[in-house]
Amino acid sequence: MKRGKRITDARAKIDKSKLYPLEEALTIMKELAFAKFDETVEVSVKVIHKSYQNVRGSVVLPHGTGKDIKVLVICKGDKQKEALEAGADFVGAEDAIEKIKNGWLDFQAVIATPDMMKEVGKLGPILGKRGLMPKPKSGTVTDDVKTAVKELKGGRVEYKADKTGVIHLGVGKLSFEPQKLAENIKAFYSQVVKDKPSDAKGNYIRSFHVCSTMGPGIKINYKGIER
Repeated sequence: MKRGKRITDARAKIDKSKLYPLEEALTIMKELAFAKFDETVEVSVKVIHKSYQNVRGSVVLPHGTGKDIKVLVICKGDKQKEALEAGADFVGAEDAIEKIKNGWLDFQAVIATPDMMKEVGKLGPILGKRGLMPKPKSGTVTDDVKTAVKELKGGRVEYKADKTGVIHLGVGKLSFEPQKLAENIKAFYSQVVKDKPSDAKGNYIRSFHVCSTMGPGIKINYKGIER
């Protein structure tokens, strides 16, 4: 596939045989940026495990992702007031479920209280394929809607490995200060290590790359990442 001159020139400035310290990689990434928009900074982590569908989790990025996340909370009674006070964009119960069945999807995250999950479960075909289905493991099925809303609005994101064992995650915007990007990446790396499946043996992480949306990937010395 033919590539543009700018990305080709940027790629040529990356030593593919080198493992870059995180801070140096972020500096280079910013220097090589050429897009006319605020690119997303992405990390790609290759993990080794016999069942990649079990490699998943969530992490609170201390400086957020740079995106405004619209949060829907499906709950009843006093929990609705609690969710709104915490910053939820939408709250509802059966009415919200019915709207979703009719095609409403103007949100990027869904929280549900346990008592609503019997009805929310019927939305599996709609929410599941979009990665929006509430799950206890990710903290989106909970009675503590206040904490869940604040974490999602503040930068909590879910991650999972694809069928090739690679985790892709946006960890901020190119306009972020390098220190904030580094802290987000370190938080993510620490969480991936913490969430390592109990049956994963040996070297769990094979490689770690960072890039901007339009820029080249830069291989990180992940063993040097400390939070």
